[in-house]
Amino acid sequence: MVEESVSPSVERDNFPKPLHVVSVRELVEFVWRRGDLGGGQLFVGPRRALAGIRGHQKIQRSRPSGYQTEIPVEWPVETEEFTLLIRGRIDGLFHGPGEVWLEEIKTIQGAGAPSPDPLHWAQAKIYGFSYARAQGLPELAIRLTYLELETGKITEFQQVFSLAELSACVEDTLAVYLDWLKERHAWCRTRDASIRALRFPYPAYRRGQRELVEAAEGVLDDGGRLFLAAPTGIGKTISVLFPAIKALGAGSLERIFYLTARTVGRLTAETACVDLRSTGLKLRAVTLTAKEKVCPQGDALCDAVVCPLAAGYFDRNKDAMREALGHEAMTRAVIEEVARKHQVCPFELSLDVSVWCDAVICDYNYVFDPKVYLRRHFAEGGGSNGFLVDEAHNLVDRAREMFSADLDYRESEAVRRALGRNAPRVAKVLVKLNAELQKLGAPGRAGPVMEASDPTLELDLFPLEVRPAPEGAGGVRASRELPRGLVEIVETALEEMENWLSKNQPSSFREALLALYFRLYGFRRTAEYYDERFVTLYNSHATRTVRLFCMDPSFLLREALNRGKAAIFFSATLAPLEYFRMLLGGEPGDPVLQLSSPFPPENLAVLIQDRIQTHFKGRAASLHEVVEAIGSLVLERRGNYLVYFPSYQYLNDVLQLFTGKYPSVAVLVQRPGMTEAQRGDYLDAFSIEHGETLVGFAILGGIFGEGIDLVGERLIGAVIVGVGLPQLSMERDLIRAYFQEREMDGFGFAYTFPGMNRVLQAIGRVIRSETDRGVVLLIDARFGELRYRRLFPPWWRFLRVRNIGALSHAVDAFWQG
Repeated sequence: MVEESVSPSVERDNFPKPLHVVSVRELVEFVWRRGDLGGGQLFVGPRRALAGIRGHQKIQRSRPSGYQTEIPVEWPVETEEFTLLIRGRIDGLFHGPGEVWLEEIKTIQGAGAPSPDPLHWAQAKIYGFSYARAQGLPELAIRLTYLELETGKITEFQQVFSLAELSACVEDTLAVYLDWLKERHAWCRTRDASIRALRFPYPAYRRGQRELVEAAEGVLDDGGRLFLAAPTGIGKTISVLFPAIKALGAGSLERIFYLTARTVGRLTAETACVDLRSTGLKLRAVTLTAKEKVCPQGDALCDAVVCPLAAGYFDRNKDAMREALGHEAMTRAVIEEVARKHQVCPFELSLDVSVWCDAVICDYNYVFDPKVYLRRHFAEGGGSNGFLVDEAHNLVDRAREMFSADLDYRESEAVRRALGRNAPRVAKVLVKLNAELQKLGAPGRAGPVMEASDPTLELDLFPLEVRPAPEGAGGVRASRELPRGLVEIVETALEEMENWLSKNQPSSFREALLALYFRLYGFRRTAEYYDERFVTLYNSHATRTVRLFCMDPSFLLREALNRGKAAIFFSATLAPLEYFRMLLGGEPGDPVLQLSSPFPPENLAVLIQDRIQTHFKGRAASLHEVVEAIGSLVLERRGNYLVYFPSYQYLNDVLQLFTGKYPSVAVLVQRPGMTEAQRGDYLDAFSIEHGETLVGFAILGGIFGEGIDLVGERLIGAVIVGVGLPQLSMERDLIRAYFQEREMDGFGFAYTFPGMNRVLQAIGRVIRSETDRGVVLLIDARFGELRYRRLFPPWWRFLRVRNIGALSHAVDAFWQG
């Protein structure tokens, strides 16, 4: 795989031509790998790396005195256009009187005598060429040594190669790789020429847009982080993508990663690239789609035995890659079409071509999640990558999930039962694991406990109450201590499961065992990060779960950001900016930018009914007032409206009264678990042809609360009922306590700020262009409080309407104005 970035140890100034760096292993695998996905072993556990290091050390210690280990080598290969720097590390070398031999060590899993892998010989021969040429040796003995990890068995193969033979191997390898690299280099020259001529794709900048572009330019060129809050409609995507592409052409960036949490965000980025290409830009961009969405096999294992797209993948992938790279926009549809034609896995194809692309459009987890981030891009540490983080307000909670882990007794017990008499060593350790999970989740253990959340508790008014668990009671206990005994059992379970899985034995329970293995591995990995930012939650209900919960993801996000040179976090709703800067891994000195709406403020009427109580205890008494307020808004002018609620129960209670009071008004209702087709039908109903009033009932913070684009008359108003507080939970309360201990606004961090961002996102659905006009009604007494008012955007012109008469008058005046 081509790696265009240069590590800090390589001085670019020493190479007058453009420099490309590749490791010996990457070079060999790219050129010579054949066969199925996964090679000879369909399962290679993540724990293999440490075991492999120990295995190497075991072999190296057994060698005679004078045996050298881990010898770094690198040498340049000059072409007319660029320099290729090949780098690697020789496992072992013995150069004694009358005897010289080089050793390549490989650790393997599974029983049986290994046969020498052509890939391993090729790797050893390239190292051998490097050493023999440097030492002027006419020939060199090369030893290929295999260590079977489970049994400790050592198998050695040794062969003497002439320098001419070693040279031929290198020439054959480079012939293939340089062909690809020359095409890549030629493409980059064409791309950079187009970027130099590139102009902003629209006739004029919107108000504030040039300021955004200039702020992004500084960070992308010099490195660092920028936190940007810009209202919907200002053109955030093009305003960060345009300077990122300019930085790419100038050599400041190696690759652009456009990161988003939703499909609509990926589509927006793809559209922006299309707009830029229409002005002459040459840019290869690939969209990575989750494996489960593009896999034609559905839920089947990625197994060459059952999947024809995995069988022989490496015999066909290069032809597929060449065809895919013939498209500048490698969208999901393009990748799937090319994959079908060449009968290769579409997900793996998208990953393979990403290394040869200029931009990668993908989900957050491909950069930030420690379990699944793209190691082919980031394994060597930071590079000159630019991260453009769209809808960054979503990343805080997503990061908490990425950095948390849980174990469920029911899952591990189901796997243990499925094993039957098979895999007895695995079954034995799962018995221990399940016993420990039951013990830790047993009711009545010492420590703070919280029963299932009481929705009548007003967290605005009362502090979190932590009390001892009564004898025999269920609930959730919280502890600041890592359950080290459980972690030790998990370690043992991983070892036994990996030993069994590595033998690739077909079985009815293999898929479930593999899923449990990766859950245990994620738990163990999270345990490595465990510190004061984490808490352990024990659920003593039937689930008997243990959860390592990350309350503060900022430190781990900051570490992940080191995989790139620059990052821009942008959203319409990063309020307050200092809160997001801290939790998203920023430093106090990182720049923040808050921009005003580019649209006339008089086009949006924000009305606040702050005399209606919508908190849980006040809802029943105020239902009729809420229904009347909604009716007064939507009956003033025909059109499409969205009404947002904090829960389905509240939505249904209001819906029942509303349809009874206003039977002539057409309504749409969001339901739990809607399919993509049902979501599409819901949004398609917001047309302007029907000429009547349509009211959509939806959930605040849900699928229709952000990321939808209903321009012009497709949406003329919205009602937000409540302040959007996240559901009361022990996790939220622990977040609150954590930040309060650090003398910060704990309740704001846990509840107010995330809730208000949901509100602001919903309001952002109303005004989408310069000509849009619309009205928003906020219903909740808390909107009149200073702690919420200070989170309002400064360009709002809001009006308090304390009764139905004032509301009707304000709405009528707005539409008549």
